Amino acid sequence: MSELLEIQAKGGIWRVRLNRPRERNVFSLELMRSLTNTAQQIRDEPGVRAVILCAAGPHFSAGMDLTEVQKSDVSKLSLAERRRLAALGERMCQAWEDIPAVTVAAIEGHCIGGGAALAAALDWRVISSSSWFWLPEIALGLPLGWGALPRVVSLLGPAKAKRFIILGERLHGPQALDFGLADYLVADGQAEAEAWKLAQRIVDLPEVAVTMSKQAVNASANALSHIASHMVSDQLALALISEEALAARASFTTNKRGQ
Repeated sequence: MSELLEIQAKGGIWRVRLNRPRERNVFSLELMRSLTNTAQQIRDEPGVRAVILCAAGPHFSAGMDLTEVQKSDVSKLSLAERRRLAALGERMCQAWEDIPAVTVAAIEGHCIGGGAALAAALDWRVISSSSWFWLPEIALGLPLGWGALPRVVSLLGPAKAKRFIILGERLHGPQALDFGLADYLVADGQAEAEAWKLAQRIVDLPEVAVTMSKQAVNASANALSHIASHMVSDQLALALISEEALAARASFTTNKRGQ
């Protein structure tokens, strides 16, 4: 297993912890592949009742590793290569949504871009009071990818989703709860502890009834998701090399990412 993830399995509960605290748990290509593989492993593992996704350090995730994208010089990649690159995040989020067990994101600090997209693919999100979500993709000249748009619309509704996606409004803990992006609000430093409590409540319930109910709810809520997002990887592959996106990424400083 990759050192980028710390995994603990105990009593039917798996905890997966992002382990790049010095880089604010940004999603490198290797980390994305590791998260996808881990989700697939959990999906096929018998006896898993609940899964907690959390992060080492003070922040959940600062999103996609833009320095890695810049080093790869996407403008020199073929369209097929850009499509494969653009699809990595979508496959990762879908793999987590497809886990039969109940999934809970424990969010401390900031949860930006791809971090918010991944969190939206889980069943519940526990956020601490001073933590916040932010989607800066539009400011980067990019459409919201990773299959996140229909998930965000489902959680927030159309008008609030447009504020979050298009205007890039930051949703701090209480507002995230009010908007519907977060499900539980806790004191700072208590997100993972609350996630463990929720996971234990799931373990104490009948397994098959919980699994079937989750699958039924997802089938109802996500019935039109593929229609809304089936072209997003192609859109992202094209936008990655657009003049406005290249200029936006060049001016996207560390301060704008929340430091």
